[in-house]
Amino acid sequence: MALWDRCTKVALIALCFSLLSCLSVPPGITAIENFNAQRYLGNWYEIARLDHSFERGLKDVKAHYSWREDGGIKVVNSGMDTATGEQSHAHGKAYFVGARDVGHLKVSFFGPFYGSYVIFALDSEYQHAFVTSNTREYLWLLSRTPTPSQQLVEQFIERANALGFDTASLIWVAHSPSK
Repeated sequence: MALWDRCTKVALIALCFSLLSCLSVPPGITAIENFNAQRYLGNWYEIARLDHSFERGLKDVKAHYSWREDGGIKVVNSGMDTATGEQSHAHGKAYFVGARDVGHLKVSFFGPFYGSYVIFALDSEYQHAFVTSNTREYLWLLSRTPTPSQQLVEQFIERANALGFDTASLIWVAHSPSK
């Protein structure tokens, strides 16, 4: 076998492993079980997040989930750029990584590239969710209302701290009053 063929095979295997690692769950974190996607659909407000470039400078951040015709979940994230006042929208798609009753999905906003979407806490009424990705560099507190209780905020910080997230770096998302 030629050296080029070997290098190509090694590169392809490495690429496959790196793409699959984007769909993993951070060590020590477990995606919720008995997940009901139908109940999760609808509007969610982003209350807190760790900083990342694709949401930097946004306020009034919301996510809307609905069914896709192919059985996946349509994702529409929106927010207002605090510097320009312009509304921003990102359209994506999500699919279950494994069983449909486990809160572990893969989500894509960029063609064939997927990242992990891990719901590790969700109340029984589907009113708030704690979400991460494949690393502890991503963390979100989502709520059905833009003003969750202080008790929920404290519960989120405590749980995230216990799981090794950098809660001192959380960004608390501003939401404009409803008109």
